Amino acid sequence: MSAADVETQPEQETTNGTIKFDVPEIELIIKASTIDGRRKGACLFCQEYFMDLYLLAELKTISLKVTTVDMQKPPPDFRTNFEATHPPILIDNGLAILENEKIERHIMKNIPGGYNLFVQDKEVATLIENLYVKLKLMLVKKDDAKNNALLSHLKKINDHLANRNTRFLTGDTMCCFDCELMPRLQHIRVAGKYFVDFEIPTHLTALWRYMYHMYQLDAFTQSCPADQDIINHYKLQQSLKMKKHEELETPTFTTSIPIDISE
Repeated sequence: MSAADVETQPEQETTNGTIKFDVPEIELIIKASTIDGRRKGACLFCQEYFMDLYLLAELKTISLKVTTVDMQKPPPDFRTNFEATHPPILIDNGLAILENEKIERHIMKNIPGGYNLFVQDKEVATLIENLYVKLKLMLVKKDDAKNNALLSHLKKINDHLANRNTRFLTGDTMCCFDCELMPRLQHIRVAGKYFVDFEIPTHLTALWRYMYHMYQLDAFTQSCPADQDIINHYKLQQSLKMKKHEELETPTFTTSIPIDISE
């Protein structure tokens, strides 16, 4: 296992010469790149929880360590501790939480500040539901009907953002829904373009403005996988081969915006 780029620590306090931390130390184990086996991989749930916890680490309610595991060659200690379990895995004070729903519940109920991330908004929950399914169908079917279904869904999200006129989905503060949506939008943008030449239309200005704001945040950029890893994620699903020496390519990250954003 290898440590990812991010390890956040709160400010230390000294009492009688002894250094102590006032906040819990949380470790998140995520899937490594399927290209080099070390950097962050393209697991959506891994990035979603990475973002949740990074926001809490920025607020200094926790210290966060992120560890990547190459699931194509998992190290012996990982197999011993977790057997066939796949990341994401959250470790809090020696307690390992292994299932996605349990991880969400643990962040919400047991990690300081986590409750504030999990906003109750049924409209938004319904709005972003099944977006990823539409991406996968488009990549598999490669026809206009599936393209249009994804476009229609993106338009609904755009209209919601325009009507609310807020920076994020539920207001001007990020919440769990943003940590869920934005990684999926990035997969749509990168994989959609690569496999079927799909592009998010520039007239969806509220959606692009939303993505622009997300691209400015460390919680997203620090957790975001490289374009190559997103593409390879779907190549593996479609049993396509990697390019020769792909592991030697310099990772790239698509974070530009095709329209002029006026704040």
